Amino acid sequence: FFFQAEDGIRDVAVTGVQTCALPIFEQLEASLASPEVLGDQRKLRDASRRYKQMGPLIECIRKYRSTTGNVEAARELLESATAEERAPLEEELRDGTAELERLEEDLKVLLIPPDPNDGKNVIVEFRGAEGGEEANLFAAELLEMYRAWAGRNGWNFEVMAYDRSPMGGVNQATVLMKGDTVWRRMRFEGGPHRVQRVPVTENAGRIHTSSATVTVMPEAEEVDIHIDEKDLEIDVYRSGGPGGQSVNTTDSAVRITHKPTGVVVAMQDERSQLQNRIKAMQVLRTRLLQRKQEEHEAKMSAERRAQVGKGGRGEKIRTYNYKENRITDHRIGFTLYQLQDVLAGNLDPVVDALTLEYQAEQLAKELGAE
Repeated sequence: FFFQAEDGIRDVAVTGVQTCALPIFEQLEASLASPEVLGDQRKLRDASRRYKQMGPLIECIRKYRSTTGNVEAARELLESATAEERAPLEEELRDGTAELERLEEDLKVLLIPPDPNDGKNVIVEFRGAEGGEEANLFAAELLEMYRAWAGRNGWNFEVMAYDRSPMGGVNQATVLMKGDTVWRRMRFEGGPHRVQRVPVTENAGRIHTSSATVTVMPEAEEVDIHIDEKDLEIDVYRSGGPGGQSVNTTDSAVRITHKPTGVVVAMQDERSQLQNRIKAMQVLRTRLLQRKQEEHEAKMSAERRAQVGKGGRGEKIRTYNYKENRITDHRIGFTLYQLQDVLAGNLDPVVDALTLEYQAEQLAKELGAE
């Protein structure tokens, strides 16, 4: 049902939601077995993704129906109940009514039009920014933080490229994260992350402020964006390690340049030239899709952009203060004094707060559109 939201269907009565959503879900379920969908890669991918997206809504509707039946039954029994029977029936009626109110609130959230990237894997890029080698060291710690968070959520975490800095930090690294909920949870993480601490490179014990950037992109599949081979310039060369030392005796490293846009992707971590080329194309498609989406968003009015709080890529989205054991997300003014716990991979409190803010903004937009 909520896939029709962009066509003008917005806030509706619960009965209307049930009437519309269940038949659409059943049609979608049947389409997954149809030759037309099974024979088209794009249609199958989209139908499967929508089927997963609708699952929580359908479950909520079914709970609402069941609870409604229980409330109506309790109300009917009360009419002819004895004095001894009234107390448990009244309690059941109160509990059921409260449950219906909660489910109605859940339905409002579930009826927010879904993010088109929901269900996709993500490619994440880490770079040291302001602060020299300390920024590179912090970028490496951010990478490990997300690796630990991925483990907690059961996501796959694959390091595709890792350019190590002299002291073991990250000049630049590219990671592929796979999981059904990975985009939904990672989409707020892109931007500059600021750290305030005494660096290992500091001899006088002074606190420095440095930053690293995290770029989060939904992974582009071949059906998402077409790349003409004629637009590619592909170079192969011998891969090198830190300081330029050779780590491979064959020309396995690959550099791909997309001539129309000037986007360049290099991969050298695999020993096979073919594997490096596959990974480079994977990242290239994702960067080109991200570029296309950003150009589209740039044309949209600020009112229509789905932003969390006031945050933008040009701002410091988050500060990690080691002295105070504090993490602050500046977009929503959220502060948590559990920095070490977050760095160990427990990002849920921060991301939950961002998600609630995002949902509140989307609900306000939907109500304002009525």
